[in-house]
Order: sequence, then C-alpha cells, then structure tokens
Amino acid sequence: MAHQNTSDLIESYIKKILEENEMIEIRRIEMADLFNCVPSQINYVINTRFTIQRGYLVESKRGGGGYIRIAKVRISDKRHMLDQINQLFDETISEKDSFSIIQKLYEDKMITKKEGNLMLSAIAKSTLNYSDLEGHIRARILRAFLERLSYEDGK
Repeated sequence: MAHQNTSDLIESYIKKILEENEMIEIRRIEMADLFNCVPSQINYVINTRFTIQRGYLVESKRGGGGYIRIAKVRISDKRHMLDQINQLFDETISEKDSFSIIQKLYEDKMITKKEGNLMLSAIAKSTLNYSDLEGHIRARILRAFLERLSYEDGK
C-alpha cells in the first residue's frame, strides 16, 4: 500500500464503501480533508474512475451543502446491459473507454479473462494504428463483440 498514490487510495476507499452500500454520498471537502489533498483531486478521481463505462452513476450537487452521490450500476438483464453499453459510444471510441467497457464486462462475468484479453488485443492502439480511422474501426469491432455477446445470450 506504500506505493499507492493519493488517487489510488481515494478510489480504493470509495470502492470499499460501495461494497457495503449500493449508493453513497460524499462531500468533496470532507474527503479532501481525510486524504490531505485539494477538492479538485477528489473530482479528478470521481470523473476518471467512477464513470458509466466502469459501472457507476455519479450525481453531483455543488455549493455549500454540496455532495457527490455515487451508485454502482446493477443491471440484471444481460441483453439490457449490452444495449446500454452499446449506447455509450457512437461512430468512434477511444482505447481508454473501450478498455473500461471490456473491464466492466469481465467484472460482471459476462466474458472470461481469456475473451477479455482477446478483445483488448483486437482493439488496442498498436493493432489499429490507422491514425484517423482508429477510433472508427475500434467502435465497429466493439459493437460486433457486443452484438455477438447478445446472440449468445439467446434473448
């Protein structure tokens, strides 16, 4: 734990609380005091590590009594979840966002580790290094993966 940076510690702390609760409310200033950092670092962690692609819904209210509400997305219907993931991107998607989606599929046991690694290899920047077309090709490949997963479900 000595090698973790502050952002990692904040993320771990929030995830630990979310293991016991489906939804939490935190205050930026209280979290910043707890981790001896600026409130913008709390925002950074939430904006980059608690995204819909990673399976979290975040609601924020600024001001004196402001809070950040974080809820873990729980979708019982596999087909519905795949449809929602499909709506997260249009004609193009970044490597980072596609990796987050594949990680979420693995965490929710919708794909195996081997399938996830194959998917990651297929959409990696090193594989798709076509400059302007890279994001478009990645989006088409990811959509094909999601479509195939939907067929396998039989729904």
